[in-house]
Amino acid sequence: MKISIVIPAFNEEKLIAGTLLSIKNAGAAFAEIGWETELIVCNNNSTDRTGELAREAGATVVFEPVNQIGRARNTGAAAATGYWLLFVDADSHPSRELFADVARAIQSGRYLAGGSTVLLDKSHPVASQIARIWNLISRTGGYLAGSFIFCETSAFRELGGFDHRLYATEELELTRRLKKLARQRGRRLVILHRHPLVTSARKAHLYSPWEYIKFTSRMLVSWRSTLTDREACHPWYDGRR
Repeated sequence: MKISIVIPAFNEEKLIAGTLLSIKNAGAAFAEIGWETELIVCNNNSTDRTGELAREAGATVVFEPVNQIGRARNTGAAAATGYWLLFVDADSHPSRELFADVARAIQSGRYLAGGSTVLLDKSHPVASQIARIWNLISRTGGYLAGSFIFCETSAFRELGGFDHRLYATEELELTRRLKKLARQRGRRLVILHRHPLVTSARKAHLYSPWEYIKFTSRMLVSWRSTLTDREACHPWYDGRR
């Protein structure tokens, strides 16, 4: 068995080395059962040293010129040679225990894809509550958080990967298609929760409540035009770090 770990990264020179180190340490869970891993970083048109630092850390680095996280994940996945894809965001730190849970889920044969609940690395009164609400929705509805998704490679490629039209919520759209394919194959999706993914709370500190209210209001009025407009989804793409 070979697992391809794909990390999309846009101007992540502050975090990429630490993220890759945590992923390598967590990968011991796969090595213990004789599984191979490969580490692929998609440098999503960064203007800093993201690509250089990723190479120094031993990752294979591919380049995607269009700033779009779904497209970056797809470009990374296109270079993958593993039987399963594991997408981890560049500001997230998976644990060895979480990777062990992923291995058990794959070995069971019951799942076509899966994800994990999340835990913010720093407490924030609003963001922490949103994370708790998301975890409840994720577990009850089987929705995948984009920060951590594992999927059978053949299924991902059959579906065409993430939708290039979307600049946000692309993981929810992929979830819908994965669920349909899983039902056709007598399998399902799983949300792991015993060892949540630790992910950065930086957006809660970098963007004001008003900016989020403005984005949410625009999405409620016209969700399709908002989610397909890179400028409207600026918290993900304006490069604020």
